[in-house]
Amino acid sequence: MQRRIRKPHFPARPEESYGHITSAIGLEETVGRQRARRQNFFKHTLLWITGLICVALLLGTLAQAWSNSQLTQKLQSEQQRLQVLQREHDQLQKDADKYKNPAVIENEARQQLGYVRPGEKPVVVVQVQKPAETKTSSDHARTTETSYWLQWWQTFFGGN
Repeated sequence: MQRRIRKPHFPARPEESYGHITSAIGLEETVGRQRARRQNFFKHTLLWITGLICVALLLGTLAQAWSNSQLTQKLQSEQQRLQVLQREHDQLQKDADKYKNPAVIENEARQQLGYVRPGEKPVVVVQVQKPAETKTSSDHARTTETSYWLQWWQTFFGGN
């Protein structure tokens, strides 16, 4: 008679597994099933990490785009301000060049400051005004009183 050598019988689940859960209903968890669960957990973890990295990159890109937009607006406003200042500078440069001419300086001194050359006699034209008629105090009081009541009338009735 030949004796057959039997292979040692290994349990279907390792000792660390939670066999008591599945064994309660008569199902044993196989090694392949455990490997599949580990791979599935790894895949889910890898997907979550990849998703978080993508969201972080997206938020960074949006923040950079907003920052670029703000800088573009600031650049445009500063360019407009530069154009205004350049026009003002050009006008001031023209005025400075104008006043380098001695004839212009002399003309401005004569018109604005009343300067005359030695030997010249200035002529000042004064306009004569008619003396204003003087009002008596009773005319003034009557005008004030009329104005006072007229203001009230206009306030309540919107008249002239």
